[in-house]
Amino acid sequence: MTSGRSFYITTPIYYPSDLPHIGHGYTTVAVDTLARWHRQAGDDTWMLTGTDEHGQKMLRAAAANGVTPQEWVDKLVTESWFPLLETLDVANDDFIRTTQPRHEERVQQFVQALFDRGYIYAGEYEALYCVGCEEFKPEAEIVDGTGPFEGLKVCAIHSKPLELLQEKNYFFKLSEFQDRLLELYKTEPDFVRPESARNEVVSFVRSGLKDLSISRSAFDWGITVPWDPAHVIYVWVDALLNYATAVGYGNDPEQFARRWPAFHVVGKDILRFHAVIWPAMLMAAGLDVPRGVFAHGWLLVGGEKMSKSKLTGIAPTEITDVFGSDAYRFYFLSAIAFGQDGSFSWEDLSARYQAELANGFGNLASRTVAMISKYFEGVVPAPGEYTEGDLTIQKIVADAAANADAAVERFRIDEAIAAIWTIVDALNGYITENEPWALAKDEATRERLGTVLYTAAEGLRALAVLLSPVMPASTEKLWVALGASEGLGRLHDQPLREAGAWGVLRPGATVEALTPLFPRVEQA
Repeated sequence: MTSGRSFYITTPIYYPSDLPHIGHGYTTVAVDTLARWHRQAGDDTWMLTGTDEHGQKMLRAAAANGVTPQEWVDKLVTESWFPLLETLDVANDDFIRTTQPRHEERVQQFVQALFDRGYIYAGEYEALYCVGCEEFKPEAEIVDGTGPFEGLKVCAIHSKPLELLQEKNYFFKLSEFQDRLLELYKTEPDFVRPESARNEVVSFVRSGLKDLSISRSAFDWGITVPWDPAHVIYVWVDALLNYATAVGYGNDPEQFARRWPAFHVVGKDILRFHAVIWPAMLMAAGLDVPRGVFAHGWLLVGGEKMSKSKLTGIAPTEITDVFGSDAYRFYFLSAIAFGQDGSFSWEDLSARYQAELANGFGNLASRTVAMISKYFEGVVPAPGEYTEGDLTIQKIVADAAANADAAVERFRIDEAIAAIWTIVDALNGYITENEPWALAKDEATRERLGTVLYTAAEGLRALAVLLSPVMPASTEKLWVALGASEGLGRLHDQPLREAGAWGVLRPGATVEALTPLFPRVEQA
């Protein structure tokens, strides 16, 4: 079923000392949905997620908790990050941890290669450092402190005082890549998306690049520099390399050739690392740059970006415990234009759950299955002659499938869901208009009743396939209830790019009772 086209996609690797909040969940389900779509369309798909476990912030958190850094990250990953994937029904192919030997050895190999190629030199460094960002701050992100931090320089992102660091470090010649990067953005306009993100990156690189300090000697929680064990590799260099080490860089050339390059989906606050530093590192090593970097917006709660330090983080389970994982996935992927900031509110989630999922899609499924049970002894009827109204539905289904696939190619999951939803709205209108309950009263209109209910059931078959990457649990229930698995096999084996074809569901299949896909939610 593989088309031979490789689709390798990654989430950022998350910092385990931050407990997972709905922002992490948003990025993860977006990447999972894109991966599921491509996998089901027959592309050679690989999805990677993981955790970034080195750096000063982690060292300090472990010390504060009286354990070693390794014990601390092991506990966090096991208790918080693995369960997140289960909570949100994520089907990742791999999970990389930067403390794994497979990663550490290959990072040293990569950095050694840059050194051997003349892109790394020793130098003195003095600059303001933010431990929260694990980054030496550029001028633009340094502001004057207020209140208790009056008179100090603070990080514009964390509002915490910056530390002046003076170290002998190793530097990567990032400044040499300015022209090559600008050429990349020009020749591949889709390398950074959306356009607002691309413009920001281009103007940042145009304003001039400074060489990057890529080692630290003040602490030892990290991967040692191979030619100078007194230094550890800067945590961001270590972290970015996960995308290459996880698919065989340095030890499995066949796997690496098959998978690389990757698409990276990141929050816009880490865009520069991925769209500037990372491609420059790859160019320096003589490797292909990524296929693209997509920066999504921030999730705002009460108008503020979520963060643990400001206690605006909402745990995904607070939502899934009430609404279920499918509703979580649907809401975040449809309510926010992918690439722009979005606001989360319980009221909006609740209203959309009720209107679109329970009353729209769920009710359509229940009604159709119930009418086939009632009027045709639970057997999907064969359609008779199609009228113009029936053919309109067939066209809507075919167009929706094509438009959704095109939207996924653009990384616009929200537009894909909107395209698919035209089928839900059309079928609900179609049932109201054709009144199958009235047709059932007269034997003379029995064939017409069969056509109407077949049309509704076949439309639902297409919906189950098209929505399965977004809502894997409820679409599976619907697939079984339609009797589709009898003749067609498993839902996730259905070729996604052919979902819009008409007449796939076989007349004669037996439907099964369907409990509500989206039960009424009692909210406290």
